[in-house]
Amino acid sequence: MKKTAKILILCVLTLSIVLSSAVRQKAEAYTPRFSTIKVGLYCGSNTLPSANLQNVTGLGSGFQFGILDASRQFVPTGAVIQETKISMLRDRNMVYNGAENKYEPGTEGSVVVGCYHIQMNQAYGSYHEALAAAGAYSSGFVKYSGGNFLVCVGNYLSAEEATAAMNANGMTGCAVNCGTSSTVTVVKTGTNTILFEFEYGGTYDLVVMPVSPDGTKCQTWFKGLKYYGAFMYSRKGGEDLTVYNCAELEDYVKGVVPWEMFNYWPLEALKAQAVCARTYVVANIGKHGDYDLCPTEHCQMYQGTSKATAATDAAVDQTAGRFLTYNGQLCTAYYASSDGGATENSENVWPDTVPYLRGVIDPYEAEIASLAPGYNWTVTYTSEELTKRLRSKGYNVGTILSLDITELTNTGNVYKITLTDSNGVSRSFTKGEQIRLILGVKSIRFTINGGSASADIYVNDAGGKISGGLQSSYAIGGSGLKEILGQYKPYAITGSGETVQVGTEQQSSTPGVFVIQGTGHGHNIGMSQWGAYSMAKFHGMTYDQILQFYFTGAIVE
Repeated sequence: MKKTAKILILCVLTLSIVLSSAVRQKAEAYTPRFSTIKVGLYCGSNTLPSANLQNVTGLGSGFQFGILDASRQFVPTGAVIQETKISMLRDRNMVYNGAENKYEPGTEGSVVVGCYHIQMNQAYGSYHEALAAAGAYSSGFVKYSGGNFLVCVGNYLSAEEATAAMNANGMTGCAVNCGTSSTVTVVKTGTNTILFEFEYGGTYDLVVMPVSPDGTKCQTWFKGLKYYGAFMYSRKGGEDLTVYNCAELEDYVKGVVPWEMFNYWPLEALKAQAVCARTYVVANIGKHGDYDLCPTEHCQMYQGTSKATAATDAAVDQTAGRFLTYNGQLCTAYYASSDGGATENSENVWPDTVPYLRGVIDPYEAEIASLAPGYNWTVTYTSEELTKRLRSKGYNVGTILSLDITELTNTGNVYKITLTDSNGVSRSFTKGEQIRLILGVKSIRFTINGGSASADIYVNDAGGKISGGLQSSYAIGGSGLKEILGQYKPYAITGSGETVQVGTEQQSSTPGVFVIQGTGHGHNIGMSQWGAYSMAKFHGMTYDQILQFYFTGAIVE
């Protein structure tokens, strides 16, 4: 009896440990590694010689300078300025272009910022000590270099000019200095007044954080858009400025939702978008190495808070900290504008099989086909145009004579196309992304010349021709919802009583012309944004119901 009890207790303890571990692993699966998201606004080949910042009126009263530590937390250097309009420049000779409100490389103009300075030898332990010392000179400013604060005087176009000024003023205990390849200069916008310089040998990058006058969350103007959070500036290899926005996770999501969905859409659709955006960015932290995501459709649209409304903010606030998970692991929550009537299995579009990215028939989009811009689309090629397109992509083809859809997926999307050229060579292309690239189409839900091996189709009589093919035609199903005829293999009963499959005869077309007609816009993976709109608007579905429809087996936690 006692032995049995001991075994039972041991089993319970073991089970408790296993469950605790499972819960811990599950929680860790969707707990962000960082609470700060780094967005690469201007990176790679798209860097800037200068970048302006301006406090949004009432939401900022100057700026402070610092760095991000290893956990992406802002660490101030103690340097604070009250200027509300500042510009960050690469530390080279720069000229202000007043017409475009920016600084450019050069030495001639009414406002010139020289990169040579007279630097005093003494280092200070704090910004305020250095600032007090700099006050002894009319053009003095503080430079933060490798953890020390230094005093610099003036800005000159050459070392000779700076040396002459130093000698003329009888200055001692100093030397002429020009910044390193990592130095960033901060000036009052529109002037050559240097406010601060930062150099840390590439170990740390300059972070500029707006200062709040009363604890209000700050917003900052950058390139005509408003953003939460700080801005980071880096000079890779001594080149122009790489610019990042560093925002708290929920603030970042508030800058995605109103750009990925119309800000007046139903709240539940906006909430579904908020969960997708939050899940997507956390799943892609560090995607681009130095930063997490870019601000374009390549990742997800992020243009700050300029389009944010009370509704979009509420969608983020009411789902704060909630993520889409599958078996306790964070999902990669893909989404697109519309699916044209059906989403698709990931492996039919991209290389990998993802269990929660399964294709589903989407009857809800039938109700928004007339609302979504560009939902129905047509792409037309002549043989010559299609041939030129293939050759531009590196395919050595003769003149393309035929283009056919040779395989559909179970949900009626295009999986394989086959092209035959004048040399008698046939080439097939499979998977959605490759097909979209080859044909330049908006989605993989389309027909060619009216259908994939599909004859003209009529209802009732010769006056009732169906246009656009079966994949653009709907019937009322037993559930009462509209269902796409093209998602199945529809059959009809002929006048003689024979049951035949609809659309199996070869469609006639204009020789040498390929007309591709389709529906939807996007990669057909994950959530349809317009489908989410329809579900929330016309069916009263909640955001978690919307997400569970599109992401098979996933849950919102």
